[in-house]
Amino acid sequence: MPDTAPSTDTKQHTEHDMRKLYIAMMGLPARGKTTVSSKLKEGLEQEDLNVRIFNNGALRRQILGEASSRAEFYNPENRDGLEAREELARLNMERAQQFLAEDGDVAILDATNVSALRREVVQKTLTDHPLLWVECTNDDQDLVEASILRKTRLPEFASLSESEAVASFKRRIAYYEHIYTPFSQEPCWIRVDSLRNRIIDEQISHNIPYYVNIRDILVSDWIRNLYLVRHGQTLYNMEGRIGGDSELTQQGLEQAEALGRHFRGFSIPYIFTSTRRRSHQTATPIYQGQDHCTVKALSEFDEINAGICEHMRYEEIKHKWPNEYRRRQKDKYHYIYPEGEGYITMKERVDKGLRKALYLSGNAEALMIVGHQAINRMILSYFLFRRTEDVPFIYIPQDQYFHIVSTQKKKLFEQVRFTGRRERTGTKPD
Repeated sequence: MPDTAPSTDTKQHTEHDMRKLYIAMMGLPARGKTTVSSKLKEGLEQEDLNVRIFNNGALRRQILGEASSRAEFYNPENRDGLEAREELARLNMERAQQFLAEDGDVAILDATNVSALRREVVQKTLTDHPLLWVECTNDDQDLVEASILRKTRLPEFASLSESEAVASFKRRIAYYEHIYTPFSQEPCWIRVDSLRNRIIDEQISHNIPYYVNIRDILVSDWIRNLYLVRHGQTLYNMEGRIGGDSELTQQGLEQAEALGRHFRGFSIPYIFTSTRRRSHQTATPIYQGQDHCTVKALSEFDEINAGICEHMRYEEIKHKWPNEYRRRQKDKYHYIYPEGEGYITMKERVDKGLRKALYLSGNAEALMIVGHQAINRMILSYFLFRRTEDVPFIYIPQDQYFHIVSTQKKKLFEQVRFTGRRERTGTKPD
């Protein structure tokens, strides 16, 4: 009589297979799917897992080239385009299955997958291991616009002007919006706000391998290397005035040049500045020393608005507005300049600016923010967990910068002097 019990080898093989996983991304274009996929890959690899991303867009560009970048390729009524996209999806699923059949642990399928029909095909095809859907959303239209602009700089849009490429990509998104269907029949899924790293909703109907790790990765800030720089010395610094849009002094220009020399040899693909001249002037020698660098000004990084006290010296404020001066001295964090801002009121915009910078840098190896004293204090407080009353007293020198690493497995914070010359700003700390 044959033994019907499974052999030890068969049982071990089954248990091993249950530790393998498909992660299928879902979401409209320019919503952060590729960035989140990259975070998931890096985070799971730190658990000694073998992870690979299967990106439909990369495969499309490799096989079909520039012709597939046109918006009409994505028109649901375009049968040829539809068949080509389905064939690409099938090919990537086959590659993912082969990867897991060999020595792979987690296969990430990076594609839009916004239609219920496409997801049904994926569900019916990938049945050999558990499948988890991850949808990326983003409701910040300004950020979506910036993300679209970044995508239109890919080689596939080289033959189009910037305005033509943006218009084409927006038509592509409109076609995807037409067929977008929320999760309904899918048994296991997570919906993520990819800007704020926040899980909005989820449904898990059975055991998903590495689910706790995945959840932690999705809600973690992922900063490989952030260089936080304060602008160089300005004319207003020398005169002890606050606010304004002052230019750099000769010493400030020298500080900017020293920064540029210091960061030669570093790879900094993204630099974010404020909209103020002193921030741009400081950033210029740095990005000029980079081979490939995108520079973007964000108004969220503009210095604190001092309202009626803009352009004034503190002694002038003390004389003209003595009650305001005393109120500010008593509680700098909660004080709000009349017709202006305070630390407490600009916190939301600075936090948003930081998240924009991280989102737009797309999990890059490094990024830089060239900010201002109050702005950099707010950013540093995010990582230093300072008491609110202490934030306005964080030391932000003009001859040093802060290097920050913050990932799931590594935290680093260091203050680095980039020039041997000590700063002489001639100004009181704000």
